[in-house]
Amino acid sequence: MQLIPPLLRSYFLLRKQRIENTRKNPIPQQHQWFNYLTKHGNGTLFFQDFDLYDQISYQTFTDNVPLQNYNSLFPYIEKIIKGDANILWNMPIKWMAKSSGTTETKSKFIPVSRESLWINNYRCAQDTLTCYSLLFPKNKFFSGKSLALGGCFEEKAENTAIRVGDVSAILLGNIPQIGDFLKASNRKILLHDNWNEKLSMLAQSTVNQNVTSLSGVPSWMLLVLREVLKISGKEHIKDVWPNLEIFMHGGVSFAPYKEEYKKMIPDGSIFYMNMYNASEGFFGFQDQRDSDDMLLLTDCGVFYEFIPIDEVGVINNNAIPLEGVKIGQNYAMAITTPAGLWRYIIGDTVQFTSTSPYRFKITGRTMHYINAFGEELIIDNADNALYWACEQTGASFTDYTVAPVFLEKDKSKACHEWVIEFASPPADLPHFTKLLDDKLQSLNSDYETKRTGELILNMPTIHIAPQGTFMKWLDSRGHLGGQHKVPRLQNDRKIMEEILPMVYF
Repeated sequence: MQLIPPLLRSYFLLRKQRIENTRKNPIPQQHQWFNYLTKHGNGTLFFQDFDLYDQISYQTFTDNVPLQNYNSLFPYIEKIIKGDANILWNMPIKWMAKSSGTTETKSKFIPVSRESLWINNYRCAQDTLTCYSLLFPKNKFFSGKSLALGGCFEEKAENTAIRVGDVSAILLGNIPQIGDFLKASNRKILLHDNWNEKLSMLAQSTVNQNVTSLSGVPSWMLLVLREVLKISGKEHIKDVWPNLEIFMHGGVSFAPYKEEYKKMIPDGSIFYMNMYNASEGFFGFQDQRDSDDMLLLTDCGVFYEFIPIDEVGVINNNAIPLEGVKIGQNYAMAITTPAGLWRYIIGDTVQFTSTSPYRFKITGRTMHYINAFGEELIIDNADNALYWACEQTGASFTDYTVAPVFLEKDKSKACHEWVIEFASPPADLPHFTKLLDDKLQSLNSDYETKRTGELILNMPTIHIAPQGTFMKWLDSRGHLGGQHKVPRLQNDRKIMEEILPMVYF
């Protein structure tokens, strides 16, 4: 087994041409995958319903198939769960990735095929390690173990062979056994279904190992690392794992958690690699040392379309293929995948920072914004403003959510109401609030207009939540661990009204 790390390193370095092809030839790659995907749609119930057949043109495809969301695809997904074949994809579907989603209140079930696992998820994971090996040729990634956070499987749905679980559990359950050699914890722990128990088990099983890499959602990894420090009695993570060199993170913006990770790993010797992987697929990763913009993965089985957004949350159904995108424009992203998600609006908004190659950043969610008064506040604004206010005051936080306070008879002005769970709270909350508000105005001209002279919006109201509030809220919804996360911005008060009683219990 001692030969495996050098062999793996050599293998990933040999794959570097794939990264170069993605940078240089993205459009031909997209055309090839469009042909592949529509070939596997041929004969499915979905294609029959929209009068589609094999070898169709992109124009025919877009003329016949409207953009889809979860609700429009759910009747097909329901048939797959019941065991019907050839519904969305003409190959077997054996798994459903369960996601709480952030655009739906109920759980979503995302089809996962063997093709989507191998063509998309595993291939993208290999490309990620290839890119890292190219960025850091002298890395020691393969000399140690990887601590990866995973979800769990649920019981099979009644009268069906379909297995349901977090996408991370599906990936782990199907990965070749050689992958276990790189894991710091065994599959039994990684797939454990009780998050609170798993947290302790992960820390206990890894604290004495040579961990060189981390991967997972930043908010959940933070809890694991705190437990590791508690068990070890050490002050910093590098005192526990001196060879730790990379954290591959995704799921939520990393910016709000940066200060907390700096406290745990203060020497700056770890590379934070931004990734865009979701229940629906793996779409991008950071391919530069000095920028966390992500390279769009155009050769991993997914065909992309982009919908220009003139107003946040208002989608014009004029989707364009990749070659039509412009730098600096906000787009909702639609995907067609090797599991039968056809023109599916995934719910994220992206902005391209480069078209040669195609690099982008996630700017928010199509349904996660506040536009109650024409202020058009998106997650990118909120994340950056909160991070900046923390940086200016020495504060740090673990989670937050924001909702509007609407105009009422006894209130002359509206405002935004924030609930923030601080790791280190600011000494002067009114000063912190003003810094946050000032930064939001500098980032968003519409918000600034509504705040000028308090024309419509008053100063934000901030509630400091006790430690563990958001974890308690997630637990109350059965959403601990995995891909689940706290919704940042809501255009209504439903979630806020659930959380506030936990703040002032």
